[in-house]
Amino acid sequence: MKIKSAVVTGVNRLAKLNYELSNEATKRVKWFDYYYTHGCNARLTCRYFGISPQTFYRWKKRFNPSQLKCLEDRPRRPRRVRQPTYSTALIETVVKLREAYPRWGKEKLAVLLLELGCHVSASTVGRILHHAKERGLIKESVANHISARKRARNRPYATRKPKDYPVNQVGDIVQLDTLDVRPLPGILLKHFTAHDVISKWNVLSVHYQASSTTASHFLDVLRDRMPFPIRAIQVDGGSEFEAVFETECKRRGIKLFVLPPRSPKLNGGVERAHRTHTEEFYEVTDCSFDLAELRQELLNWEITYNTIRPHQSLGYLTPQQFLERKQKEVRCH
Repeated sequence: MKIKSAVVTGVNRLAKLNYELSNEATKRVKWFDYYYTHGCNARLTCRYFGISPQTFYRWKKRFNPSQLKCLEDRPRRPRRVRQPTYSTALIETVVKLREAYPRWGKEKLAVLLLELGCHVSASTVGRILHHAKERGLIKESVANHISARKRARNRPYATRKPKDYPVNQVGDIVQLDTLDVRPLPGILLKHFTAHDVISKWNVLSVHYQASSTTASHFLDVLRDRMPFPIRAIQVDGGSEFEAVFETECKRRGIKLFVLPPRSPKLNGGVERAHRTHTEEFYEVTDCSFDLAELRQELLNWEITYNTIRPHQSLGYLTPQQFLERKQKEVRCH
């Protein structure tokens, strides 16, 4: 026995509409089209469309075949909206206080209102401020930035690293940064680290201060202790990597890339190396931190770091073993 539906099917019904239904309402029309053409089986309809029976029956009570707009979502705004409990006089008082103290927030204004005998919470003051701003009763003051701001300096040689700059071989990018070392109260040392991003080879040095002259002298140390030529150096915006240092890089034909402000993550290799040198050398060394003795101990640690310490990022090879393997691959090719 075939059961004929007493309603017009969804597709035919939609073709006769003088208005457009939303996507959600159109889906619900398909529910009832399927429901009436499959023996009014609600459970079968729910399984077919992947909806709960509660949802289907809730819309079935609302369904009217002649008015498909009944399947549209209704406004969720409450029928009875709670009216504000604050008075017009309180609004005027808050507006006057805000005009007198334009940078004070609801918490401070609530304290002033309490002194005036108005016992209101900070949340109520916040709602009053929002209400007043919406109606144009309060106009926010225009910020007048008079504090001294550092202007971006135009560096003559250093540039941002291009996105298409290739970093495939050792020496393509050497990250350079400084670290403050405070071994004893009242003693501040400046630790320099140069970190090759491919081989993880590090060159270390320590000084009493980090000036551009000191940084430029560190380039001589890199030339002597890096076992490969350096094509580019990447630094942050520190003043020690300007002036004389920048001029010296240009003279030596070394590209100098400077990082954007507040982006140490772009120099992540040398930042991570700083942690290693702090934990595995400075925190466990027994030297007196006299500069001459410390430099010798730091040189010994540099040799250990490059030739003895296995690096997880290199498959537990040392930087020296990594370079030797690279050289063998080049000879084979």
